[in-house]
Amino acid sequence: MSKMRILHVFAVACLLAAPLGAQASASGSTGPTLQAGGGPLLPLESSRSSMSAQQGALLGVIEGLTEFLPVSSTGHLAVVQELLGLTATPQEKQASDAFAIVIQAGAIIAVFLVSFGRIRKMVSGIFCRDREGLKLLANLVVAFVPAAIIGLLLEERIKRYLYGIWPIAAAWLVGGIFILAVLNRRRLKEGSALESLGWQSALIIGLAQVLALWPGVSRSLVTIAGGMFVGLSVSAAVEFSFLLGLVTLGAATVYEALRQGHQIVQNFGIVSPILGLVVAAVAAFAAVRWMVEYLRTRSLAVFGWYRIAAAAVVVVLAAAGVLIG
Repeated sequence: MSKMRILHVFAVACLLAAPLGAQASASGSTGPTLQAGGGPLLPLESSRSSMSAQQGALLGVIEGLTEFLPVSSTGHLAVVQELLGLTATPQEKQASDAFAIVIQAGAIIAVFLVSFGRIRKMVSGIFCRDREGLKLLANLVVAFVPAAIIGLLLEERIKRYLYGIWPIAAAWLVGGIFILAVLNRRRLKEGSALESLGWQSALIIGLAQVLALWPGVSRSLVTIAGGMFVGLSVSAAVEFSFLLGLVTLGAATVYEALRQGHQIVQNFGIVSPILGLVVAAVAAFAAVRWMVEYLRTRSLAVFGWYRIAAAAVVVVLAAAGVLIG
């Protein structure tokens, strides 16, 4: 019961940042409307949701299941949101792109619950009671910085040129081939433990994470690959990827909620997005637990084949005119 209460409170907190963002956008204006992207929007109280509860739950399942698997949750959400008709107008497209980031809050909760022991060690490290925990926290900060800087500098260009069906399909295809041709050759038990990771290696993983700013690449894929490249075992690389996601996704979620949260509420209401967040947390918890067990005895090959198949499906749908992006 307490875990579900945590999920609900966190979800509400993230999406209720939307009115704060809206008020910030409206500050200094005398009219009853909000300004976003240069155009007037209806007041929050009278907004109509174009996202049903069922759609919100579906997007939550997709986000939760794909966020920490090396298949790209952002790519999946972009494709499904278009199929559901949630990107019909420029305003809805902007809100959908923001929602794809904010809904990551559900996955953050899942990792917090799964990795609570590591997180507790890092908190102890802050108070100089656990040197290994402090070292891990420092490595996460180092790994977080590159994507944070590049993301802020190139945010608008990334959304303008890479949030499309064809770039996502290309990223899925290349990533799938990379898994099968490179990562799948690595033996599961090769490599060192997470405790051996130094800050230089953490920086390399962070630089790899920059590639995930391209939707479809997958943050999990490139950070796991980066961890394996610097000598971590597959299990250690996966664990560091999870923890780095906690920091990276947390920062992106808060930033996007404060900046574009009012757009989400204006276009999709608040009930359906919150439902999506809660469902995403449950689905992500299950996916993370499954992935950890799966990779104890099996390779990453299944994810490579899945990515190639997903790219093929998107190409067919785009060629048929079902997908336009």
